[in-house]
Amino acid sequence: MTLQQLRYADAIARYGSLGEASRRLFVTQPTLTESIRELEEELRVAIFARSSRGMTVTREGEEFLASARQILDDVASIQSKYGGKAVRLPQFAVSTQHYAFVVEAFMEVVKANPADAYDFTLRETVTSEIIDDVSRHKSEIGVLYLSDRNS
Repeated sequence: MTLQQLRYADAIARYGSLGEASRRLFVTQPTLTESIRELEEELRVAIFARSSRGMTVTREGEEFLASARQILDDVASIQSKYGGKAVRLPQFAVSTQHYAFVVEAFMEVVKANPADAYDFTLRETVTSEIIDDVSRHKSEIGVLYLSDRNS
């Protein structure tokens, strides 16, 4: 379980939908879905009930989210109190067009590293912004497909 997963679960419950949470968090819906699925598997609890109308919080999910929010509040308090003394984590950012294989590969990289090793960011955007992100060192890696339509 990671703080990022706690933040994702909180956002889905807070905003009421996977789509809105993904927009607010600047991550893809598949990223959120996979992260929550892994969290639920690890904890062996269904935090959300899925239906054709979206995701709703289960009774166990309400209990989990109360604890998760307390942890997130505690982390925010610690960061506020000691944030100036903290060592800034190195960034590992990837800018990409919408490709499922990139999300899957990115999640493998995140899982293969300790949560406190890097500040991971995955950004889905258009070709010109991918090139700009890499050239301005906003992203370490850019994944794109050039064709006659987007070059």
